[in-house]
Amino acid sequence: MTDGTTRAREDRAEPEGRDRVPTPPLRPGEYDPADYAACVARGSAAADVSPLLVMAVLHNEAYKPHHPLLERLWHWWKPGASFGVANMHQATFERVREAHDLAGRWEDLRDDPEFAIHAAALHLKDLDRRLPERFSRRYRRDELLALGYNAGERNMRAFARGVPPGPMARSYLRRFRACQPQASRALTGVAGAHDPVGE
Repeated sequence: MTDGTTRAREDRAEPEGRDRVPTPPLRPGEYDPADYAACVARGSAAADVSPLLVMAVLHNEAYKPHHPLLERLWHWWKPGASFGVANMHQATFERVREAHDLAGRWEDLRDDPEFAIHAAALHLKDLDRRLPERFSRRYRRDELLALGYNAGERNMRAFARGVPPGPMARSYLRRFRACQPQASRALTGVAGAHDPVGE
């Protein structure tokens, strides 16, 4: 069947010679964000953000299964759920889609990990543009961007001013800090994935 979704996927067709992007496994325990290191390198380069930041966010968002079938079931049970390996909510995606003229739809995030990672990298870049140059010294810039990804731009800017984050944001930040070595290992040897985090 030819429709808008098919055309959008054709617009995002992989160039010849690019490795096929794997579908997240059906069994939750088998999912590893490191499998998408090449996607992270490409998406972060296109968005001009740190690949280590993007990979660390993927590790933080790996708390639920990302197989397309399971995400469809999850969405049936919880209509406001997020989609894709980077767990993006619809309202956030629509802002990114409009700002960057993306061809795909929010629903495509669950079926296309490369597109989901690209959208996440663009969102992090948008957050970076809105983060004040001067901010609380208790955080690195990448940590504030991760908090913005989790808690939204308004909260990110409040944290940058020194407003203490709530329990959920504190937990997200602890996990983000803890997964830095794992995220760094995932990018070792991947072309284009050499930018330091927190620069």
